[in-house]
Amino acid sequence: MTVTLDYADGTVRVGGDADVYGRLPYVERDERTDSGRVPGYRYGPLRDHLRTLGTTVEDAVPEWESLDVATTYELRDYQREALDAWTANDRRGVVELPTGAGKTILALKAIESVGETALVVVPTIDLLNQWREELESEFDCEVGQLGGGEQTLGAITVSTYDSAYLRADELGDRFGLVVFDEVHHLGGEGYRDVARLLAAPARLGLTATFERLDGAHEVLEELVGDVVYRLDVDDLAGDHLAAYDVRRLEVPLTPEERERYEDAQGTFTDYLQQSNITFTSGSDYQELVKRSGTDPRAREALLAKQRARTIVQESDAKVAELASILDRHRGDRVIVFTASTDLVYRLSERFLIPPITHETGAKERREILRKFRAGTYSRVVTANVLDEGVDVPDANVAVVFAGSGSEREFTQRLGRVLRPKEDGSRATLYELVSEDTAEERVADRRR
Repeated sequence: MTVTLDYADGTVRVGGDADVYGRLPYVERDERTDSGRVPGYRYGPLRDHLRTLGTTVEDAVPEWESLDVATTYELRDYQREALDAWTANDRRGVVELPTGAGKTILALKAIESVGETALVVVPTIDLLNQWREELESEFDCEVGQLGGGEQTLGAITVSTYDSAYLRADELGDRFGLVVFDEVHHLGGEGYRDVARLLAAPARLGLTATFERLDGAHEVLEELVGDVVYRLDVDDLAGDHLAAYDVRRLEVPLTPEERERYEDAQGTFTDYLQQSNITFTSGSDYQELVKRSGTDPRAREALLAKQRARTIVQESDAKVAELASILDRHRGDRVIVFTASTDLVYRLSERFLIPPITHETGAKERREILRKFRAGTYSRVVTANVLDEGVDVPDANVAVVFAGSGSEREFTQRLGRVLRPKEDGSRATLYELVSEDTAEERVADRRR
């Protein structure tokens, strides 16, 4: 008996004897074409299953080619362990390593070891440019780009998630390996189709924090593979990453701030009590937002919560404490993280610090980071832009002036100061928290 396989618009058609393919895992009957059908990502497991049966297979799916490339990088022990674990898992799975631990180098070695045309998918234009530069520097082959105003294919192609989403069904049979950088982004409902439609048997996900609060990482385990290797910051600090200290500084509200905060927070909590909303999960917040569209009291509660959050995130004592930190670390490179673009600009003006926000043009951002790297600037202030997706020059002090309760956000911000220092010095992250407020619970959650 013979089974035929060919790729069509994000799926694999399974032809031949219906008695054979009708018993295969993952295969569903397609009455329109009188064949079986599986989504692209099932191609690898289906092919492997057919091999165990000894069935004759006419496989027309792979349009990818062999690739003879080698990187000059040498893997550290833990990177080698990660690559070996991924290889042993049929070249499928997620590797979770902290920021600065060399996930890109691991991916380059994976591309080298698979030896087939590869697609690298990234979330931002900054990462798109960084990956292309790295790939062109390391490998003697044509590097394509999908996104950032360019649509070219190469033996190795780097793409944004957006561009890959638009073209996955068209290009799904062109790559034997797909690397998902910052793979947690793949959990978004639309982006999941990138992994579903590609036929690439080899799949590598890279992230510093795999788990998502919405549970979407469980879907990714099916589309990319399980976590095959994981290390956290403390596993590498002091050896491959800088040793570090986290200092939580609790600062008081002024009497006037306290009065405004208690008034706003009281309006918010009173509504929750009256409405039986516990506000212990994201769905509770969504319920409040939904109610605010028709219920004036819900809208006032939501606005009151926002006022309370602004008061604690932007308190006068925090500004004074930041001034003290900047004065104490005059000889260091400091990144200040905030929770909003408006606050970035306020602190930038107050302390004459270059700001980087989503409004900062790519050219200006590169210039600021270049001067930060050169030491012309010794500090920058940003909101979420530098959390991931940007090659940030070495810094040794981070200040979380305001942030969310996200563990991922905290890990990414800590990672920005953990690159090993030539003099062996320790990195420091300061958390500024308004005492006796809800911000204390937010800080506890992210830790």
